[in-house]
Amino acid sequence: MSAVLKAPSTATDVDYQSLRFAYRRHADQDASLPARHPVVVVGAGPVGLSLAIDLAQQGQRVLLLDNDNTLSTGSRAICFSKRTLEIFDRLGCGERMVDKGVSWNVGKVFFKNEQVYEFNLLPEAGHARPAFINLQQYYVEGYLAERAAQLQNIDIRWNNKVAGVQQLGDHALLTIETPDGSYQLAADYVAACDGSRSSLRQLLGQEAKGRIFRDRFLIADVTMDTDLPTERKFWFDPPFHPGQSVLLHKQADGMWRVDFQLGWDADPQLERQHERIIPRVRALLASLGHPDLGFEIGWASVYTFACQRMDHFRHGRVLFAGDSAHGVSPFGARGANSGVQDADNLAWKLAAVIRSEAPAALLDTYASEREYAADENIRNSTRATDFITPKSEVSRLFRDAVLDLSKRHPFARTLVNSGRLSVPSTLGDSPLNTADVDAFAGRMVPGAPAADAPIVRADGSTGWLLRELCPTSKANAATCFIALVFGHGEAAERSREVLAKSDVPLHIVNVAGTSEGALAAQRYDAKPGTVYLLRPDQHVCARWRNPTPVDVRAARDRALAKA
Repeated sequence: MSAVLKAPSTATDVDYQSLRFAYRRHADQDASLPARHPVVVVGAGPVGLSLAIDLAQQGQRVLLLDNDNTLSTGSRAICFSKRTLEIFDRLGCGERMVDKGVSWNVGKVFFKNEQVYEFNLLPEAGHARPAFINLQQYYVEGYLAERAAQLQNIDIRWNNKVAGVQQLGDHALLTIETPDGSYQLAADYVAACDGSRSSLRQLLGQEAKGRIFRDRFLIADVTMDTDLPTERKFWFDPPFHPGQSVLLHKQADGMWRVDFQLGWDADPQLERQHERIIPRVRALLASLGHPDLGFEIGWASVYTFACQRMDHFRHGRVLFAGDSAHGVSPFGARGANSGVQDADNLAWKLAAVIRSEAPAALLDTYASEREYAADENIRNSTRATDFITPKSEVSRLFRDAVLDLSKRHPFARTLVNSGRLSVPSTLGDSPLNTADVDAFAGRMVPGAPAADAPIVRADGSTGWLLRELCPTSKANAATCFIALVFGHGEAAERSREVLAKSDVPLHIVNVAGTSEGALAAQRYDAKPGTVYLLRPDQHVCARWRNPTPVDVRAARDRALAKA
């Protein structure tokens, strides 16, 4: 990696958009036989970097290839959800993301010139992270790249383009193009994180199928000095942009994201010109009471989009993640967030298979679980797009009636869809789950992502539950499953003894049965002695009131696809 990227504490003035990484010739290029690597990740965007870091923190050697030598241009993905921030915490860079980003929970919806309602995405207290931050993608990629540079078992090779792939039974053979010519690599597994125009998808003769939306949107980064509140604002048919929709978000560095719906007949080349953008922004600011506010247009683009996915995310030794596997509309912030969650799901499974702790069939569950999540995201994204961009007069009349009713009637607000924002999928039908034998209430069912809550540690210090679950010091150890033991006294002690007798390598977290642990106990419907077994990606895979050692062993085996 280029020496331009330094440790996070000294990299505060890096211009990530103009950063260039050095191409360096590697010894693999001169090897008489293709060098073999356990994992090759293709694509150094948010998904590929997240996957590489996660694997490296688990003690795995990772080769990361990118066909370019830059980070993203323009803000692109900007909304990163609480779940994604919790994953970034585990990767060692969540705090930087939150400190730099703009945190927000409140969204407001407008119809014509009236606000019809507002919503709060994090209405309850007791979470370490906000519902969302807004942060330009180049910062996210830059912080992840700096984190990757700290890990000695990640080898990043810039200007290394995958030009060919052959599947040869126990490995894949990659042909790599570089400024010095081509060479070949062998990989036990390949993770294709190379974006919506995935070269690996094309090389394997695969395609993404779905629905293409006949509409165009202008997206612009606008820098301005204003005290407008940090909220998501969405307008349907506003007077300053009649007949269309507008979205406004605040980002870091005094930059604002504006999306203007243009309609299918708009000229993309014409509409991205600054002289066309400026009047639109000026009209928007005038509607907010700032007609004379100065601003500067930065990056701008006109885009169309599709909601689609590959039929299968696993093809032999090649596994697809992020935009290479699936695509959604930008409404709801489901693209980058779902991609990072793909990486979160895949990393521990790859590590377990490489360690021979699990059969290769475990990787099939990556595909099935994330295909389910992609379908859920596509379904929500399609519904949002159909509501935002009605394609018939009848559907427009219905939408406008819903918006008008929502000013006075709460039931109508549930029908308004300006982009249902990203939430993690509950994998309730996963074959890795162990079915409940005890009665539980609440959302923490098998397959659900673990909920955060404040806790008190054994030394009396305060902290957050999710940050206690699997420390990075577990690298090189067995795949890190986590056991939560709730309460204190005889019942809790009995559960801890059961975990010890199970002879399963676990990271055990005790959740105190005092007032400080009450919120966690409430969210998990826990009583003294209750045990939750969590996968390394912090999804619940089993829970019991009174487990036995056999229960614990069987549940872990099932979660490793050994059952």
